[in-house]
Amino acid sequence: MRLAAVTNTAAVVFAAVFLLSPVATAADAAAGEQKAQVCVACHGPQGNSAQPAVPSLAGQPAQFIATQLLMFREGRRKEAQMSAFAAGLSNADLNNIAVYFAVQKLAAPTRVTEPAVAEAGARLAKQYNCTQCHGAALKGQQHIPRLAGQQAEYLKVQLRGFKAGARFDMDGQMTSAAQALSEADITALADYMAGLE
Repeated sequence: MRLAAVTNTAAVVFAAVFLLSPVATAADAAAGEQKAQVCVACHGPQGNSAQPAVPSLAGQPAQFIATQLLMFREGRRKEAQMSAFAAGLSNADLNNIAVYFAVQKLAAPTRVTEPAVAEAGARLAKQYNCTQCHGAALKGQQHIPRLAGQQAEYLKVQLRGFKAGARFDMDGQMTSAAQALSEADITALADYMAGLE
């Protein structure tokens, strides 16, 4: 049973890499903007969310967005609204939507992080090697999300999900990294990252 799950996950990962690797060159941002109009209700204009529990998509790496949409479409990630939306998307739609949001400018953070919390968050980000995958400025790269300027509440929920093993994790890296985090660590990391530009 476990081997089947690993094989199935590997197949989805292979499909994501194969289908989504040429995202930036083959996609059409204008077509993506049309498809993404429904996204504004939750993710905000141009992907800048004003809802604490909903992530901003503006400025996220295109490959990350396309991969997450694929994971929702294929049932790897589950969330009622996202799964229903993604179910009707073609591979071209995934890429077009991803490129549209990737080229949008992320609004400047409105969250003011207390200096002591920012210092603790920066220390934790270094201690847990967050910059190793998410980039030196935590702005994401390829299939790895931007954390800088993201909604703090959303980040907390995701980190708790990884720690509990309840959040889909393609390669297990985040689940492994989150195991040592305390609730105070999660709060400090999320507040720190939310305040970054």
